[in-house]
Amino acid sequence: MSLFERYLTLWVGLCILAGIALGETAPALVGALAALEYANVNFAVAVLIWAMVYPMMIAVDFAGLRRIGERPKGLVITLVVNWLIKPFTMALLGVAFFKWIFAGLIPPADADGYIAGLILLGAAPCTAMVFVWSQLTQGDANYTLAQVSVNDAVMVFAYAPIVALLLGVTDIAVPWQTLVLSVVLYVVIPLLAGIATRSALARRDGDAAVARFTAALKPWSVLGLLATVILLFAFQGRVILEQPFVILLIAVPLVIQSYGIFALAYGAAWAWRVPFSVAAPCAMIGTSNFFELAVAVAISLFGLTSGAALATVVGVLVEVPVMLSLVAFANATKRHFPAA
Repeated sequence: MSLFERYLTLWVGLCILAGIALGETAPALVGALAALEYANVNFAVAVLIWAMVYPMMIAVDFAGLRRIGERPKGLVITLVVNWLIKPFTMALLGVAFFKWIFAGLIPPADADGYIAGLILLGAAPCTAMVFVWSQLTQGDANYTLAQVSVNDAVMVFAYAPIVALLLGVTDIAVPWQTLVLSVVLYVVIPLLAGIATRSALARRDGDAAVARFTAALKPWSVLGLLATVILLFAFQGRVILEQPFVILLIAVPLVIQSYGIFALAYGAAWAWRVPFSVAAPCAMIGTSNFFELAVAVAISLFGLTSGAALATVVGVLVEVPVMLSLVAFANATKRHFPAA
């Protein structure tokens, strides 16, 4: 790892501060960037995520995709953790903290909203950023794409019923515009661009050209991650400064959930002898969240200024620092997993 990559967590911390400062010193600019959105998908952030995802998509080999079924363990862990465990543990933690542990610190009416927001996050596994975490752990690009695709397919049918069950609401409407737009922007477009790039490079100089090109893109991918952090915290800097205590309270169960779900999936992969290149992304998918979908549902159900919407926003803010710590942990424990 280069010096820059070794201290990536430090740079992210500085970018968090820079984002909050940018939101305070240049509100007009930040407001203009925040307004560039459709169906709760911000296009400025989407471009940066696309820049991060694109290098990994170049590594996708369609011939290798046909062999995914020969290694089903990673997909089994992903499906079980994401759909049979994660939404319910998030609901349990939300109730435990906001109905009991934090009961005397917030109004009861607010507690219900925060719990709802946590549930919306817990039922939405990651679609976009997991490609970044997979790349940082040298994950199998083909398998990561397969895992994300399977999760997205299940999400179409399972998200609304699970959320309805846990919230006790019967009229959950999946925001199809948000779901479809996110998948197209974060998966389909970079995948098509990656396939075209890989094909052109391979025709010119084989796999060596592909390796050289992706290595050259790596610094730009990391810069895209840091720029994304700055934008996300710039967009929510005012909320952080106005309600720091509430933000901290909401972050506690989210952080516990993140580390707990990662430990469960990563531990299962280790016990089942899943190769590291599959195990790390497998654990990251459940830990990270599809926050655009959660935010869209929270706003449609409870309103823009609701506690549920605030909780989903906190999920966005917590995600990057937590995920980077898990990337570091995964890389440090890589030797305990089979290589292939």
